[in-house]
Amino acid sequence: MRYSLRIQLVMTSDTFLLGGDLPVHRLGYGTMRLVGEGAWGEPPMGREAAIRLLRRAVELGIDLLDTADAYGPHIAEELIAAALYPYPAGLVIATKGGLTRTAPAKSKPLGRPDYLVQSVELSLRRLRLERIDLYQLHRIDPTVPIEETLGALKEMQQQGKVRHIGLSEVTPEQIEKAQTIIPIVSVQNKYNLMERKSEPTLNFCAEQGIAFLPWYPLNAGKDKGRLDAPGHAIGNFAREHGLTVNQLSLAWLLHRSPVVVPIPGTGAIPHLEENLKATEVDLPEATWKAFDLILVAQAG
Repeated sequence: MRYSLRIQLVMTSDTFLLGGDLPVHRLGYGTMRLVGEGAWGEPPMGREAAIRLLRRAVELGIDLLDTADAYGPHIAEELIAAALYPYPAGLVIATKGGLTRTAPAKSKPLGRPDYLVQSVELSLRRLRLERIDLYQLHRIDPTVPIEETLGALKEMQQQGKVRHIGLSEVTPEQIEKAQTIIPIVSVQNKYNLMERKSEPTLNFCAEQGIAFLPWYPLNAGKDKGRLDAPGHAIGNFAREHGLTVNQLSLAWLLHRSPVVVPIPGTGAIPHLEENLKATEVDLPEATWKAFDLILVAQAG
């Protein structure tokens, strides 16, 4: 049996109906930046500042928080509960499992069924939830048959402990395989202005009505300073339209497809507020086409 979500999922230009029944705004918040470098250790800004940031995100209307048991490990989930429990109505918490964090910036997929069942149970405990709205397989473990890995998550779903299931860092072929086992409502791949290797996966998600959550949406690593530099075409375009490069990056993602739900992370409230202004960007289609030509030239 092949599970499909070929239904009208998009409600408005700024809202997505996740899994057909969970409305979320199309700009969420990713919590990896709340913990230490390499997703390891305590928040560099301190726990109280991290808690204030999470509360501010919700105050500003963010209703999708993306996290993982590998962030910290465990620390990001604990911070969400400390900051927001009891949770406001409509807040969707998406977490991930199936990736062990062995050291700063070091991880390894682990998709054994018994491990995933334990991971779900522990995330429920840390988040103080009875059911996780969206549980995402952090990585496919090549050493374990996908039928066994997703079979464990299907069992947790049948027990009412998981509402919807998503995948991360997958190809269209892998999504199709997974859909023969269980419905897949979201995919989380690396994708941003400068790194678009997941274009085929995004296109597949758009065809299927599956949410595409680009991680690293701001390309905040080696390219960030270069894009901001005077004279760079992308930075110039942003300044010409009264935007920061971050705002342009997020606005472009939101324009790219109605199934795209960016989840930018930050450790500072001013950056959070800056990012949210991307939802207010309203450029004419001709302007976006001109920007796409800039991207083609940059790629060349």
